[in-house]
Amino acid sequence: MDAGAIGTIVGLLGACLVALVLVLVARREAGLQRSRAEADVASIKDAARAMREDVERREKRLTEREQSAARDRAEIDELERRARVELEAAAEARRTSARVLEESERAAAARAAAAEREALAELESVTGVTADDARAELTRRLVEQAQNDAAAQVRRAEAQARRTADARARRIVTTAVQRLAVPTSTQSPLTVLALPTDEMKGRIIGKEGRNIRSFEALTGVNVLVDEQPDAVVLSCFDTERREVAQVTLEALMADGRIHPQRIEQAYAEALAGADERTDSAGHDAAERAGVSGLHPTLVRTLGRLRLRTSYGQNVLEHLVETAQLAATLAAEIGADVEITRRGAFLHDLGKALTAELPGTHAKLGADLARRHGESASIVNAIAAHHDEVPPETVEAVLVQVADAISASRPGARREELGQYVERIDKLEQLVAAHAGVRRALAMSAGREVRVIVEPSEVDDRALPQLAVAIARHIEADLAYPGEITVTVVREMRASATAG
Repeated sequence: MDAGAIGTIVGLLGACLVALVLVLVARREAGLQRSRAEADVASIKDAARAMREDVERREKRLTEREQSAARDRAEIDELERRARVELEAAAEARRTSARVLEESERAAAARAAAAEREALAELESVTGVTADDARAELTRRLVEQAQNDAAAQVRRAEAQARRTADARARRIVTTAVQRLAVPTSTQSPLTVLALPTDEMKGRIIGKEGRNIRSFEALTGVNVLVDEQPDAVVLSCFDTERREVAQVTLEALMADGRIHPQRIEQAYAEALAGADERTDSAGHDAAERAGVSGLHPTLVRTLGRLRLRTSYGQNVLEHLVETAQLAATLAAEIGADVEITRRGAFLHDLGKALTAELPGTHAKLGADLARRHGESASIVNAIAAHHDEVPPETVEAVLVQVADAISASRPGARREELGQYVERIDKLEQLVAAHAGVRRALAMSAGREVRVIVEPSEVDDRALPQLAVAIARHIEADLAYPGEITVTVVREMRASATAG
C-alpha cells in the first residue's frame, strides 16, 4: 500500500474521531438542555400547586365569612322584629295617653273658660291689659312650646335613624354580595386547551420539537405539553399574546395539519380576526350584564378590555360583576335599577383609551359615553366613580359602592402581577431597541429572551456579539431576579411559485 492510500486512511480515521467527539458533545448539551427543561417544568408545577392551595384557603375564608354574615343577618332580623313590637307598643301607649290628654284638656278648657270669664274683668281692671292683648301673649307662648316639642321629636328621630342606618347598610351590602353568583374576576396567566386525540400532542411537538419551537418563537407563548394529560397549557402574562396563541392552536388542531408554514398561516389569520373577537366579547359581556342598546363604538371599546387587567383583575369581567352588584343594590334601596346597571357596566370604559389619549380613565370614559348618546346621569356615574367630580345622583353613588365591592373581593386583585408585566414589557422594549432586532419575546417567566433579527441587517458572524451586547445592556439597565438567557435567532428563507 503506497503512502497516499495510507494518508487517506489516516485522514478518514481522524474525521471519524472528530465526528464522534462532536456527537458526544451534542449528546451532552442535549442532556443539559433536557435537565434544564425538567427543572423549569418542576418549578412551574410547584408554583401552580401553591396557587391552587392559596385559592382553596381563600375560598375557605370566604365560606366562613358568608356563614358569619348569615348569622349576623339573622340577629339583625330578630332585632328588627323586636324593634317593631316595641314601636307598636309605644304607638298604642301614645294613642292612650293622647286620649287621656284630650279629655283632660277638654275638662281643663271648660274650667279655664269659667275662670277666665270670672277673672277677665278683674284682670283688666287691675292690670290695665285688654283681653285681646292677653290672648296674643298666650298664643305666643303656646307656639313657642309647640316648636320646642317638635324640635325634640326631630332630634329623637335623627338619633334613631343613625342607630339603624349602619345595620341596614350592612344588610343591604351583604344581600347584594350573596346574590352575586359569578366567580372572581381575577385573570389567570394560563390557558388550558383540551386535545381532541392522544396523537395531537405529538403533532404539536413535531419532529425533534420543530413545530413547538416555531410556535413559541412566533407567538411568544410557552407551550407546556406535559403539564396535564390530554391537554396542553399556554403560559404567558401578556393576555393579547396568549389569546392569539390560543386561537392559532385551536385552528391548527381543528385542521390537523401542523408544520411551520401552517403555523405562520394560522397565526396571521388569528391576528386578522382580532376585531371580530373584540366585537364578540363586547356583545357577550353586555348580554351577561343585562345592558342593551349600546352604540357599536362603545361595544367595540368594551371588547378591547377583555385583554386589559388591573392588578391582575380582568377589567371586562370586573365591569360585568360591578353591573350585577349595582343592580342588586339599587333594587334593595329603591333606586333606578337600569341606570345603575348601565352606569356600572360602563364606568371603566376609559381604560381602553388611556394608552392613546391623555387624561384619567374616568374622564375619557365619560367623554366617550357622552359623544355616543348616553344620558347625563350615566355620564356623571362614569366621571364620578373615583370622586374626580361630585356624584349628582344616588345611582352614581351606588356605582362607586359596587366598584369597591368588586375590587375588594378575596383574590380579585394582586398588585405584584402589574409589576411583573411592567418588568416583562420593559425587558422586551430594552432588547428591541438594538439595531437589527425584528422582534423580542420574553419567555419562561422572564428568565429567557428570544431575539429574532433581520437576516439582511445582521449576518451569522455578528450574532455572538449581538447576544453579548444585549446581555450587558440588560445587566446595566434592568433589575431582575436570577439569570436571563439571551437567544438570538437568524433565519433566512427563500420561496418560489411554479406555474
